[in-house]
Order: sequence, then C-alpha cells, then structure tokens
Amino acid sequence: MSLGLKYESQKLAYPYFAMSGLVFFLQIALGLLAAAQFVWPQVMIDLVPFNISKAVHVNCLVVWLLMGFMGITYYMVPLETEREIYSKKLALGQFWVLSISAVALVVGYIFDGITGHQFNVLFLGTGIFNEGREYINAPRWADIVIVGVILVYLFNVAMTYFKGKKTDTMLMLIIGQTCLAVAYLPGMFFNESISADLFWRWWLIHYWVEGSWELIASAVLCFLLMTLLKAPRRAMERWMWLEVALVMLTGLPGIGHHFFWIGTPAVWLWVGSIFSALEPIPLLIMVWDAFRHSAEYSRNITNRPALYWTVGHALFNFVGAGLWGVIHTLAPVNAWTHGTQMTVAHGHLAFFGAFAMLIIGCWYLALPNLQGVKDELAWDQSRGMKAFWWMNISMCSMTLVLTGAALVQVYLERVIGMDFVAVKMQYNMVFWVLRLATGVTFLWGCVYLWLDLWKLAPAKPAITHAGGHEPGIAGAGAPAQPTS
Repeated sequence: MSLGLKYESQKLAYPYFAMSGLVFFLQIALGLLAAAQFVWPQVMIDLVPFNISKAVHVNCLVVWLLMGFMGITYYMVPLETEREIYSKKLALGQFWVLSISAVALVVGYIFDGITGHQFNVLFLGTGIFNEGREYINAPRWADIVIVGVILVYLFNVAMTYFKGKKTDTMLMLIIGQTCLAVAYLPGMFFNESISADLFWRWWLIHYWVEGSWELIASAVLCFLLMTLLKAPRRAMERWMWLEVALVMLTGLPGIGHHFFWIGTPAVWLWVGSIFSALEPIPLLIMVWDAFRHSAEYSRNITNRPALYWTVGHALFNFVGAGLWGVIHTLAPVNAWTHGTQMTVAHGHLAFFGAFAMLIIGCWYLALPNLQGVKDELAWDQSRGMKAFWWMNISMCSMTLVLTGAALVQVYLERVIGMDFVAVKMQYNMVFWVLRLATGVTFLWGCVYLWLDLWKLAPAKPAITHAGGHEPGIAGAGAPAQPTS
C-alpha cells in the first residue's frame, strides 16, 4: 500500500507519540524497580521508596496512554473530517503544557518521597507535590492543568469537526473527549467522610477507564479497522455504536464493584456483582467482530504489526478486563480477594489489553507515514512482530504469576489467618522472583518496539527463484516473485 501524509497537520501526532513512548519507558523502569523491591526490599529504598515507585508507575501509565490517544486523534481527525486541524498552535501548546506538567509531577513525587513529605505544603487545598490519594496522587494544580488541557483538546477537535466532514467515528470521539473532562471533576474535591471520599474518588477512576476512555478507544478502533482492513465504514460504525451501547449499559452501573467494602449501602453488592458479570459480553462481541473483519478483509492487510496489535487489543481486552475482572468482582468472591494480588493481575492485563495494545497499534499505523516510508512493502516488519510476541507472552506470564500469588495470599491470610507481611516476604517470594523475570522479558520486547519505532528498518532483499534480488517484506510471509 502506498503511503504519504495527506494533511500537514497530521504531523502533530509525532511529538505526542514521542513523549508517549518516553513516559512508557519510565513506567516500565519504575515497574521493574518496584518488582525488584519486593525481592530485595532495600533496593534504592532511600532514593525511591516503594510507595513512590508505585505511584509514578501508575501515573505514568495514565500520562502515556493519554498522550497516545491525543497523538492518534491528531493523526485521524484530518482524514475523517477531510480538512486540516482547526489550530496547530493550540495542539502544540497543549502538548507542551501537558509534557512540562508531567515532568514536574514525576520530579515532585520523587522529591516528596525522598524528603519524607516534609515539604509537601498545602497549595489550592492539597499538597503541592502529592495529594496522597491512591491512583489520583496528582495535586490540585495538576488536576486543573489536566482538565484545562482536555478542554483545549476537545475544542480543537470539535471545531475541526464542525467545519469539516461529519462522521459517526468523529462524533463518538468528541463524546468521549467531553466525558474525559467531565469525569475528572468528581476527584477534584475532598470529603471528610472516608466513605464519601472513596465513593467520589471511584467515580473519577472508574468512569475515566470504563466510560470516557472506552468511548475514545471505540472510535480509534473503528478508525484502525477501516484503515488497515479497508472495511466498509457503514458496517464498522454500526458495530461501534452497538459495542459502545453495551459497554455503557454494563460499565456505568458496574462501578458498584468498587463500593462493596467502603461503607456504602448493601444494594451495591447486588448491582456491582450483576453488572460486573455482564461486562465481558460486549468485550466478547468486540473480539468476534475484530476477528471476523480481519478474516474477511485479510487480502487488504500489508501492515502486520499494526493489525496484530489492533486485533490483539480486542482479545486481551476481553481476557484482562472481562474475564480477569469478573472472576473477582462478584461480591461473595471479592470478600476474599479484595486488596490482594488478584487486583494487580487484573489491572496489568486489563490496561495492557484495553489501551496499551491499541495505542501501540496506532503507532504502527501512523509512524510509517510520519517517518516518510513510501510503501508498507518497503520496511522490515519482523522486528515489530518480535516485539509483539515478547511483550504479549511476558504479560500473560506475569498475569498468571500474580494470580498464583493472589491464590496463596487469600488462602494463607484469609483462610488460615497468617500475618500479612510473613505471607508477602516468605511464602510469596517465588512469585516475586518470577514477576521480576517476566518484567525483564517484557522490557526485552519493549527494546524491540522502541528500536523499531525510532527508525523503521528497510526491507531486506528477497532471493528470487532466478537467483536475483527483489524487495519484499522480511518476516511478513510475502513470497518473492520470480524474475523473467
């Protein structure tokens, strides 16, 4: 397939992708450090305490995925609306504000951990470095920056949409961006009641992931399948609306599985259990839809890494977010598993499948264009496929290891009644070693990924039947054509 940028403003995606990749690297590095600290508790404990390495690891995940979504948005919007982005200056300004704020946050987290929180003075109602609320550690000034950046992002895309061609994919993207700003607001105030504070905090965490991010991801997935497979727009957008309707129907009341043990009414035990059990259904339909279309339009496939990451996203979203979620979000089960490594196992596979794989698929779709590759048959796709298999096998192995640790933890702590620390540091040690090992192999796959995306390698010449050479896709299974 011949490549080439159709609109100049598509180049806006490149800085977003670059920063997304850098923050992704930092997330993996801090994740490995946290895994090492389970095995050797004194590793860098004075420089980066475990609570800080964990906080940075989690918050880097949010930043690099958000950057990735913004990057693919600025790549796809000109193609969908058939016009340039409304304002390139706003898009670049938004990029720099978010990037500088993210760097300041990371430095602030680490400085706050090293100094024992003694300089974490109040500013705008929260600590200037760390708010101290798990998963939403960002201080209030950063909350304001995040919402402001998202509003600029929404304005830029909406103005482009209103002035250009109207598509259902673009409409879904704008709805998701609107929810992205609104869903952040419940986390921007503090309630003195712990139960009430946790109740509203989960509104931000859950509805960002299973609300606004899912809407944006659905629009992006629809665009990817239409672009990669040349699938008909009408069919893809019809499936997009159906899947989103089912995701919202199950996901919105599914927030109840966060309200089981925080002092909320007992009705949430039923609501959370029933709708959490239904959440895998739309994800299963998404898997079936992705595989069906990839098989039907396989003749159009030339970009294998992008296709594998995209279809893999649908599969792993179902397994990680769906199956690994439902096995421990039923209230009678969650009574035993909450606060254990089962949550960690679910979180790793769910975020990787639902969002990380989708963003990497976007990278592989857009970067050949952005790097000036003239034809998809002209670059070596084997390195991208190695990255795919190394990272996916490692993440599956890590999930199984964490699940095993959770089963041991539940039995020893909550059935037998052993001490929490004893179980963590003695009986689960083999799992911590294995988790660190799977983290290292995951990093090895990331090295393939980063090397590939930094500079796509040219295709290696293929040996023809006549003994000559012709260009082909290395590792892509394309047979060499005989010369006359």
